[in-house]
Amino acid sequence: MLIETLSAARDMRRLNEIAGVLIRHGFADSVRRLGLADKLERAGHAIRWDAAADLARIEPPVQVRLAMEELGPTFVKLGQILAGRADLFGPDWIAEFEKLHSHVPAVPLELLRPQLRLDLGGELEDVFARFDTAPLAAASIAQVHRAQLQDGTEVIVKIRRPGITDVIEADLRLLGHVAALAETELPTLKPYQPQQLVREFAKSLRRELDLAAECRHAERIAANLAGVPHIVIPRVHWAHTKERVNVQDYVGGVPGGQLAQLTPEAGFDRPLLARRGAQAVLKMIVEDGFFHADPHPGNVFYLPGNRIAFIDFGMVGRLSARRREDVLELMLGLVERQPKAVVDVLLDWTGDEHSVNPAQLEAEIEAFVDQYHGTPLAQLNLSQMLSDITAILREHRLGLPPDLALLIKAFISLEGMGRGLDPDFHMAAEATPLLRQVARARLQPRVLAARTWHTLRRTLAVAEQLPHDVSRLLRNARRGRVHVGIELAHLRRVGNQIDRAANRLTMALVIAALIIGSSIVMTVKGGPTLLGLPVFGFLGFMGAVLGGLWLVRAMWRSSRSRDADDSD
Repeated sequence: MLIETLSAARDMRRLNEIAGVLIRHGFADSVRRLGLADKLERAGHAIRWDAAADLARIEPPVQVRLAMEELGPTFVKLGQILAGRADLFGPDWIAEFEKLHSHVPAVPLELLRPQLRLDLGGELEDVFARFDTAPLAAASIAQVHRAQLQDGTEVIVKIRRPGITDVIEADLRLLGHVAALAETELPTLKPYQPQQLVREFAKSLRRELDLAAECRHAERIAANLAGVPHIVIPRVHWAHTKERVNVQDYVGGVPGGQLAQLTPEAGFDRPLLARRGAQAVLKMIVEDGFFHADPHPGNVFYLPGNRIAFIDFGMVGRLSARRREDVLELMLGLVERQPKAVVDVLLDWTGDEHSVNPAQLEAEIEAFVDQYHGTPLAQLNLSQMLSDITAILREHRLGLPPDLALLIKAFISLEGMGRGLDPDFHMAAEATPLLRQVARARLQPRVLAARTWHTLRRTLAVAEQLPHDVSRLLRNARRGRVHVGIELAHLRRVGNQIDRAANRLTMALVIAALIIGSSIVMTVKGGPTLLGLPVFGFLGFMGAVLGGLWLVRAMWRSSRSRDADDSD
């Protein structure tokens, strides 16, 4: 409790900033409903409730995007993650989230020098033969400068913005509290797993803050793609790489957003580039289970010889072996028009504890997949199929596990890039051979034997522990030490109400004691006086008056809160 109190006090200033931004962007009612206003007022922070009048004419998705941009890097990154959650948000929200970017000016180099001196172990002029003071890019978390090592190697230096970690950690703590409150008080949000979503987001963002971790991701993907010669991953210079700075080879190809430069005269084959990029990302996902989760044009460069370079591995996705098998079943079910396989995987992912009609959901998905029956494989739009399926799940208020959101986002981004390079590109046609190859590999005798042996070992381990577990259960039962845990979320609210009532009762007793004690003091002769009255008696009555005013205010606010809940 003490730690939570200290944490709340430390974050109160940031909470006040967040509340102010939300109010300015038209979300004053949400600030009240979440209880942020009460916390801030109790802490002595004044809140301005006036919002700009023209915000009433802006659509809610636009309001949310503008608020996120003003709130800073944590919320911008959250919006970018939510842009891949088509299972939670409609197309209008996704379109706005995809526009999110930070308007952050670059940090002057002189302000970065003390941090760089510690991380690099010396002055910039001693480490680099050349260091460009003007950054190539400046984002909310880091900025990038071009430089040259003493041996002549052209590199980029990525530097984390000073002080950004404290802001992000405060935001993550506040988001965690809000997610817990939303999941407890708003049961309709529970299927979307807000706490799990925030936990996954926090892990992803903390990894992105660690610039050395980004380099480890890059080297892992480079090792996985070592047998693919047309894919380039920039080399990491570990001698100059730390948590707050990393140094990698400079990639000087054609940026992914400048497709007009990819002409045959320049030696580029755009359909070949589309196929090679798709095959590389599919290998990361299906075979390796570790993939670049944000393959948008800004993170891709096209090099001579129809090679492709991927950069910026701050956001990566991970898939367990079980998840990869599920993804394989889902993708094969889509491209081979097997609705039952698609339904089985989706129901397994979303779970069956929610109030959903499985028969109706199965019928809708079967009808959706069946509409592609007879469609040539080359005409299937895989990203559109995934978007449509997530829309069906959204209608049934079912959310996919957070780790799969990055996967679907990567697939959709990948097909969009492929069609930008080649209008005749079809992800389904590229994915099917690899999917079938991986499916066949799973059925090889060596693989089946290994899986069987693994299952047998786990079964034997459970069987070996079973007598011990049963004996311990019976021993605890004889001693009356068998515990049954029941969690009733709404009892927490009742407990809070009882706690507040006890506080008011205690205050009432203190006020009564002050009144009685002061009355007795007033009858005692002698002692210091104020306005002709005994000082201690006068002070006692003033304390009773102030306590009474606080008690009346607390009762009035409690009544107003109950009325608001009843109106909902």
